[in-house]
Amino acid sequence: MRSKIELQDAIHRARRAVLIVNTHSRRGRRLYEVVRGRLAAEGFHLLGCFPVENTERLPGQLAAAIALDPDLLVAGGGDGTVSEAARHLAHRDIALGVLPLGTTNNFARALAVPHRPAGALGVLTGGKVADVDLGQAGETIFANHANVGLSAQVGEAVPARLKRHIGKSAYPLTAVARLLRHRPFRARITAGGDEYEVVTHQLNIVNGRFQAGRPITSDATVDDRVLHVFPVGGPRRRQLLSASLRQAFAGQRQPTAPPFLATDDLTVETDPPLPLDVDGEVHGRTPIRVRLLPNALRVMVAPSFVDN
Repeated sequence: MRSKIELQDAIHRARRAVLIVNTHSRRGRRLYEVVRGRLAAEGFHLLGCFPVENTERLPGQLAAAIALDPDLLVAGGGDGTVSEAARHLAHRDIALGVLPLGTTNNFARALAVPHRPAGALGVLTGGKVADVDLGQAGETIFANHANVGLSAQVGEAVPARLKRHIGKSAYPLTAVARLLRHRPFRARITAGGDEYEVVTHQLNIVNGRFQAGRPITSDATVDDRVLHVFPVGGPRRRQLLSASLRQAFAGQRQPTAPPFLATDDLTVETDPPLPLDVDGEVHGRTPIRVRLLPNALRVMVAPSFVDN
C-alpha cells in the first residue's frame, strides 16, 4: 500500500482512472456523457468507462474496472452505487472518487463533496486523498448505515417517481404511509460489556453524520472511528410519525434516548428476528454483529477536508 501522499501524487501526475456510472440513477443517465467528457478534458487517462443501466451488473462491472489497475475509481450514482464501490475498494490501494447523482447522497455529504457535478469534479481534479471508516454488518461492508425495522420496508416500497419529484423527502413520507401496518419490536444492544434495551419501530447504526440526507448529530464524522446507534420514535406509532413528518417537511431529526451510543463494535438482537437494511439493500437478519472498519477506504476529498 502506498502512503496517502504517494497515491495522491500518482493521481495528479498520471491521472489513471476508471469511470463507472449508474445510468439508472436519478441523474446518471443524463450526466454520464458530460462527466466522461469533463474528465477527459481535465487530462484524465480513462482506462475504462462503464455505464451501468442494470444495477444487478454493478458488482461485475466494478470488478472489471478494478482489474484495470487504476489509481482512481470514479463512481457516479446514489448511495447504493457508492456503497457497492466502497465494498469493492475496501483495503485496496485505489482511491474512490464520488460523483453524487442520487437522491440522498449520504456518503458524499459526509465527505463534504459538492452536490453539483461541477463541484464534485473539482474535488477529483484538485483534491487530496483521505482515509475514512467503513462499517461491517455480518459479512457485508457498508459505507452509510445498517438499520433494523421500518427502513427495510421503506427502501423496497419508496416509489421511483416520488424520489424523482421530491428527492430525499420521499423516504420519510413513504415511512409515514407504511407505518400504519408496522409493528414495534424489542431490540437488545450489547456494546463494550453493557446491554441496552429499547422498543421501537426503527434502530439505526450509522457511519458518519448523515442518514436519509439529514444530519443525525452535530459532531459525527466519517473518520471518527465510531458508529452511532439510535432508535427513531418509540413503541407508539405517533412518536415515529412525528419524527418522520419533522424530517420530511422541516429537515429536523431528533435522536431518541436511551440509548444513543457511539461504539466500534456491537451486537443487535431483536424479538422477533428481523431483516437488516444495509445501505438500502437487505443483507442478513438479526441477531447480528456490527463493527467498525477504521481507515478502510481511500477517498478523494477537498483540500479543506479535515482528515483525522
